[in-house]
Amino acid sequence: MDYVVVFFVFCLAFVFVFGGLFVSHILAPQKPNAIKNSPYECGEKTIGSSWIPFNVGYYLFALLFLVFDVEAAFLYPWACVFRELGWSGFIEVSLFAFILLAALIYAWKKGVLEWV
Repeated sequence: MDYVVVFFVFCLAFVFVFGGLFVSHILAPQKPNAIKNSPYECGEKTIGSSWIPFNVGYYLFALLFLVFDVEAAFLYPWACVFRELGWSGFIEVSLFAFILLAALIYAWKKGVLEWV
């Protein structure tokens, strides 16, 4: 019975995503012109090539944000069942937090958090 519910939710998500894309494609006005097809960046025309390399630090900063964002997403369900898990759950989440803290300290020492 559980798999039927999961399959139903999957099908419903599929219908919502692709149905929304289909309906927006049908209902959206389709009148392209030179101004609408021109590149847009803050209202200014670009000078030189738009394909410039970005500092890899921006990507590392974003990955660190993603890691700690996912950590928060994992800690919420743990907090909801904290009493049922007992000491073993507390030790496991403490180890999880310690590993992430060690990763944060490592990134800090490497200078990833320096915004250049």
